[in-house]
Amino acid sequence: MSDVIDQAVSALNEKVSGGAFDGSAKFVIEGEGAIMLDSDGARAADEAADVTMTADTDTFRGILDGSVNPTSAFMSGQLTVDGDMGAAMRLASVLG
Repeated sequence: MSDVIDQAVSALNEKVSGGAFDGSAKFVIEGEGAIMLDSDGARAADEAADVTMTADTDTFRGILDGSVNPTSAFMSGQLTVDGDMGAAMRLASVLG
């Protein structure tokens, strides 16, 4: 597993502690791998999810550290979303 995935899993678990997100989401970090987020928290995995978000490493780092707004990243094409847009919006409010 890559360091990028390990760091992203840790950051996601900190942001969603306390069950702030209900649903399942997959984050695909291009060239690195995938992360699953559900009621059990974040973990390195590639499984079916309600929504899949794909971006490059820099975009995901920015979303996780707060320097990139997830909605702006989506609108500018830096972040692609496939699946339940409602779940994506709920997750954006948790991350953003």
